[in-house]
Amino acid sequence: MGAQALDTDTGDDGPERGERREGDEGCEGLEAVAASARAALVREIDADGAWEADPVWREAFAAVPRHLFVPYYYVGVVGGYERHWGESPDPAARERWARGAYEDAPLATRLRDGELLSSSSQPSLMAMMLVALQVEDGHRVLEIGAGTGYNAALLAHRLGDGGLVTTVDLEPEITESARRHLDAAGYHPVVVTGDGARGVPERAPYDRIIATCALPSIPRAWLAQCRPGGRILTPFATGLVALDVRGAGQAEGRFLHTSAFFVPLRGGAGAEPEPAALGGIPLRGRDSDSFRFLVALTRGRLDPQEAYALWEREGEPPRERYGITVSGEHAWAWLDEPEGPYAWPLPSSSAQR
Repeated sequence: MGAQALDTDTGDDGPERGERREGDEGCEGLEAVAASARAALVREIDADGAWEADPVWREAFAAVPRHLFVPYYYVGVVGGYERHWGESPDPAARERWARGAYEDAPLATRLRDGELLSSSSQPSLMAMMLVALQVEDGHRVLEIGAGTGYNAALLAHRLGDGGLVTTVDLEPEITESARRHLDAAGYHPVVVTGDGARGVPERAPYDRIIATCALPSIPRAWLAQCRPGGRILTPFATGLVALDVRGAGQAEGRFLHTSAFFVPLRGGAGAEPEPAALGGIPLRGRDSDSFRFLVALTRGRLDPQEAYALWEREGEPPRERYGITVSGEHAWAWLDEPEGPYAWPLPSSSAQR
């Protein structure tokens, strides 16, 4: 049974909820707190070198006010979640909300019966993903998973409001609140309500596709809507894979070095399989992030005992030694080289075209 929220309001944000209106008592002080916290967050991410390959993203994170995208969020506590709210009657609670909005941490933003439906991702992970997406001026970008709208705002800051950025989510209440947050922050990407696994064909083709939700397979619809030479960056098997699109139905790429855990995509992509049982696996493997990644990547195709033997034999390979190839109706994961000797078929996603 999932943890229950201590505050059960998980629906619409309400009219302008959490947006600081002119004349609100303490508004200027709260905005100053938010600005200071935002600058500290940028310095923290900057110190890790996240933007070395594309420093323009530093400007986006310094400019886009994350607190406007999380008028309330949930923090895990013993027994469930506690809501932090930007319009709390307690000034100290409002300040905690503003400072917490700029923690380098994911923020749970929407719950239903204890289940996490939507969140705002960890900013440093978002920075890494946006740099790895390799966006250039004039690119058309599709984001799968609108969430709060914050990531779409970062993309819109980078690319402008000329219709180059499209974001899609299945839940109307999520897209409606994302539009409201984006309007409050002054950004106007195209926000679409629909199944992200099917993309947004009416606005294709895209130069870049980025997903902020986990899927059990690579939707062929994304490849069909991405230009040859384009790039798709998506969570997969507790990692992030960057696929270079080579043509219709053809893409290939490696995983980034980092682990990544995202809310599953709802809609036509299908449910994520249950985690594999690791009984009998030595503690060294059960405690290893790189081994658990191999098990997740080969789930249903490689027995955990076989996976452990391979993992040991190959020197505990990190994520970046793995990749994915998509060719027509076939897709497979691999270690080191697409042609083997270690390759495992992935679930089909032909229904998502």
